[in-house]
Amino acid sequence: MADPPRRTVKDLLAESKDTSELMVDLAYAALFFSDPKLAHEVDRLEELMGQYSHDLRVITMLAARSREDAEALTDVLHLASCMEQIADAAVGISRVVTDVVAIPNALRADLTHADEISGRVRVRAGSMCVGRNLEDLEIPYETGMWVIAIRRGSDWDFDPNGDAVLGVDDVLLVRGPEEGIRLLRQMAGAPVSEQPDDEGQAITAADATAWPELDRAVDILIAMKNAAEVSVGLAYSALLLREPALAAEVTTLESKSDELQSELESWVLRATENAPNVEELRGLLRLAYASEAVCDAARSMTRLVDRGDELHPIVSEAIEASDAVAVSDVVEPGSPAANKTLKELSFKTETGMTALAIQRHGRWIYRPPARFILLPGDRVIATGPEDGAEEIDVLVKAPVEPETATA
Repeated sequence: MADPPRRTVKDLLAESKDTSELMVDLAYAALFFSDPKLAHEVDRLEELMGQYSHDLRVITMLAARSREDAEALTDVLHLASCMEQIADAAVGISRVVTDVVAIPNALRADLTHADEISGRVRVRAGSMCVGRNLEDLEIPYETGMWVIAIRRGSDWDFDPNGDAVLGVDDVLLVRGPEEGIRLLRQMAGAPVSEQPDDEGQAITAADATAWPELDRAVDILIAMKNAAEVSVGLAYSALLLREPALAAEVTTLESKSDELQSELESWVLRATENAPNVEELRGLLRLAYASEAVCDAARSMTRLVDRGDELHPIVSEAIEASDAVAVSDVVEPGSPAANKTLKELSFKTETGMTALAIQRHGRWIYRPPARFILLPGDRVIATGPEDGAEEIDVLVKAPVEPETATA
């Protein structure tokens, strides 16, 4: 029997990146649906991350033939450590479910209004999804949603590849923009309804506990979740593009997250005296600490950019080899994107990518809303599947005029 192919530093780093991000997605999905099985999968992936980390250290040490080699490869180990920190934060989120630590129902309801949400959609008989694989369906391009798991009966396929063929009653666990759920339900033949059904729609805000100023606490946690997700995307973009300005924005987000965490802690202290359920306060604090840990990890990544030295090429190669890549493009005058809103462009569904940030006249706008109008000169930072980079290029570049034939 042949030995399995040896994984390289680049492969392990790319797998660590994808696995840590999958863990965060699954952790929030476990929280949203109160699903211990998803939370336990986060624990299993944590063990996998530990193996990746061990193998990376071994291979990196073997690869260093001199002091210069060792110094260059410290970038790899530093980035791997940051990914471990993100994975640990994901475990912290999932433990809110497995440790039976409560959270207010209002938080689950408001998670449907985060920049990216979790959703579950069941594939119905006769729909276009039946018998086709994920690559053919191009769900990210058609709906803007990313499939993070497929449930078939009691079995789960976590982080499925493009060859995964869908069947009747398969349940897709997805993440993406709120409006993408409706589009995916259409593809899967599910009723296009906002009402809760057997697929696990969000708990309504009517079930919220009546604590004073609870809405503000929930808003803080949603803002911290959004900041954490954006900071990681911007950090990888900064590394790939070697862009100090993006690194500076990650620093700004990390500082904002610190402020939000302090505000939440103050709220919890005030609420403790009359709290109907102290366990819910513990749950809020755990989520805040986990979101702040993700922001801290993203900030730590960007210190490789702040340093100003050339990064080890394996770092860029690993990021480019992962499931999601980062792109940077500028809107040209006369392009399809110029003076159009993201909604008019169907940006997410046309490209399959998420607009992380827009730079305009030196100012950054994070996670621009659907009504945001792109102007010539705007710089777009987006992340998503590799093929989406070409689609963005088509949107932001002005059409090339055909050369006039001469007599």
